[in-house]
Amino acid sequence: MNNKIRVLVVDDSAVVRQTLTEIINSDPGLEVMATASDPYVAAKRIQMEVPDVITLDIEMPRMDGLTFLRKIMSQHPIPVIIISSVTLKGSDNAIKALEYGAIEIITKPQMNTKLFIEESHIRINDAIKAAAISKIKRRPSTPTPMTVAPKLSADAVLAKAKPINTLETTELVVAVGASTGGTEALRIFLEALPADTPGIVIVQHMPELFTKSFANRLNELCKISVKEAENGDTVLRGRALIAPGNKHTLLKRSGARYYVEVKDGPLVNRHRPSVDVLFRSTARYASKNAIGIIMTGMGDDGARGLLEMKEAGARTIAQDERTCVVFGMPKEAIKLGAADKILPLEQIAGFVVRPF
Repeated sequence: MNNKIRVLVVDDSAVVRQTLTEIINSDPGLEVMATASDPYVAAKRIQMEVPDVITLDIEMPRMDGLTFLRKIMSQHPIPVIIISSVTLKGSDNAIKALEYGAIEIITKPQMNTKLFIEESHIRINDAIKAAAISKIKRRPSTPTPMTVAPKLSADAVLAKAKPINTLETTELVVAVGASTGGTEALRIFLEALPADTPGIVIVQHMPELFTKSFANRLNELCKISVKEAENGDTVLRGRALIAPGNKHTLLKRSGARYYVEVKDGPLVNRHRPSVDVLFRSTARYASKNAIGIIMTGMGDDGARGLLEMKEAGARTIAQDERTCVVFGMPKEAIKLGAADKILPLEQIAGFVVRPF
């Protein structure tokens, strides 16, 4: 029996279809079962054989990707990953795609540098594996073992150290990490928060530029303000800062003022930004004045960082299995004993407003 995850690649560019096929087939746990130049061709392929995952472009002739996505989700739900160009219009449409049910957004690979190609392999193939076990699927699936290069820990960006105690403050800071399924989880969480909520810093695994559109969309929906983090931004009550795609975001402190540092660095736990990097910096600079929250996502990014926060005196929460799209990151944190509370998504906001 072939236990590989079968992928249907839908893109109007022959070059992109070929590139994605090479990237996906390079992983022994994945295979491209077919490619399609537009949604009409894709629909015929699905009638012949249902894929485990679809990668989908948004801007295509005859039928755009958003229309096709809505048809799939209403008629025959299949995990869909949006692979889109990094443009303002493309990022806005990609955020709509997440609202329509897409699992994740990935930037189209560009064959320009060796590092970009290598990182594209990691991001695309990991996203496919996460999508294949997401709860949108009607039949159970078994995760395929990772076969890519070893992952770096938060040490690659910030060395572990004891919490730094400077000017005494009682101001709370909330650090949140999420991945697959996190865009919807974050919307539900942030919409439930009142305008005077403690300052929040968020890492959601998402490509660059898309995080700005995501933040702008949340800012329209929430009582608190939401923006993509910029280097030096102050962490304020009533505001959430979302780490920009492709940049690590750290919490720092100057006197009683908390602020964020946005910086380059290697992939940590296969991600940039990394939840572990944010959580480690929060453990160091906020310690007992922090709340750490780990949400739905594949892998273990953030699990060790949440434990470091707990050991520094922070209160910690893991989203429960029932409400996760992929119960990976919270599960790993729970296994480490990093979570004080294991809560359904709809109850997390209440504990931020009234810390236990």
